[in-house]
Amino acid sequence: MDSFEINKIIAAVLLIALIVIGIGKISDMAFHVDKPDKSAYKVDIQESSQVSSSVEKIEEKVDISALLALGDVSHGEKVFKKCSACHLVNKGGENKIGPALYGVIGRKVASKQDYKYSKAMAAYDKDWTFEEMNGYLKKPQSYIKGTKMAFAGLRKEKDRASVILYLNQNSDNPIPLP
Repeated sequence: MDSFEINKIIAAVLLIALIVIGIGKISDMAFHVDKPDKSAYKVDIQESSQVSSSVEKIEEKVDISALLALGDVSHGEKVFKKCSACHLVNKGGENKIGPALYGVIGRKVASKQDYKYSKAMAAYDKDWTFEEMNGYLKKPQSYIKGTKMAFAGLRKEKDRASVILYLNQNSDNPIPLP
């Protein structure tokens, strides 16, 4: 191919581009649509703080004894395998990506001295009760905002209850069930 043929091809492409742009401009002039000043529908939006506070109130009213009745320690051991990539639960177990969880139920949150917790977790000034553990295991990222635990959570109540029972059993002093 010589330069004359290449110039013809480039000229044809440019001509087509100009024609498409020209047709677009002409159609905009021919079919001009005036946009209204106001929206036709007014949508009232509820404030999110009201919605989230009602959700929190619902979550606080969990009957923990009924929830724990759904659980089973052997099922909890199976479900805990999802957690074992980051946590150990045996006595004297070392920290992995997450802290060792032996004796976690009843212990103060972020209290393992040899583990570096996120700022959000270190500032969370509570104990790991059955209720706290249930809320956290449900969806860790939204329960304690800023936690570095990337786990999505356990949606099923039986799974959460079983893991809580399993964690409680793995302790020198298991907490009596409510």
